[in-house]
Amino acid sequence: MALNRSCIGKSHSASPFQVALEALQQYARAYNDPNPHFFDPAVPGGIVAPPMFAVVVTWIPLLSALTDPELRADLLRLLHRAQDMEFLAPIRAGDVINSTSKIASIESAAGGEVMSVALEARNQRDATVNRSTFTVFIRGRRDSGALIESKLSSDEAARGQPLLRVDQNVDADQTFRYAEASGDRNPIHVDENVAKMAGLPGIILHGLCTMAFTSKVMIDNLCSGDPKRLKRLAVRFSRPVFPGDTITTAVWPAEVLADRRTFAYETSNAGGLVVVRDGRAEVAT
Repeated sequence: MALNRSCIGKSHSASPFQVALEALQQYARAYNDPNPHFFDPAVPGGIVAPPMFAVVVTWIPLLSALTDPELRADLLRLLHRAQDMEFLAPIRAGDVINSTSKIASIESAAGGEVMSVALEARNQRDATVNRSTFTVFIRGRRDSGALIESKLSSDEAARGQPLLRVDQNVDADQTFRYAEASGDRNPIHVDENVAKMAGLPGIILHGLCTMAFTSKVMIDNLCSGDPKRLKRLAVRFSRPVFPGDTITTAVWPAEVLADRRTFAYETSNAGGLVVVRDGRAEVAT
């Protein structure tokens, strides 16, 4: 059944989210990030949440949009296709975050439909801390063919030698830890049987967990370890990542803007197949 396009423009909100220190630190541990800025109160400026903790505070309005009965979305046919996040101000323990979602677009695509949801989070001072666009592909039928983009090879040869390349290991229990920390308990990430019903070979890593892994690469190597310098992260998910995988992120310099530097990146699995493409990171100078 096709998505209900009369839902374009429909908004959802959530009760205010009280940010707890334990919650932001649980999120950092869920993607293996021991950065002192998330744990050590002696760090200049004090503890802040990982930039991608914004996915936690916006989860309820996003879920409300995806499960809206008027929309008619089958979550077993849903595949996270892309994510674009602007980090406008740090989130801290004690903050009270109000977040909203809006179904921004629904478009036909080969094999299904593409839907984008716009998210915004504001703190107790009414300052916007994050704006994100969450884009999904709704498959027309439950097979595995649409899980992988037709273009599988890396663009690395055309770009030349990367500025840096970082390997990261995905733990066997990564999906379970990330599900608890993020609130995203979609069974394709934690239930082998349901994942196979959805046309997958087994449980897969959350796309946003893969993206969080890449955020660590950017913060550690391009931001001198300071998460407040990461201003934007945008990716396109091209293949699923599985527990036990080793992923490698390659980064290239892109351009210098007025107040920030930008970088292009892509992430591949151990077989050399790209799992994240068209990556973009923007870092404050």
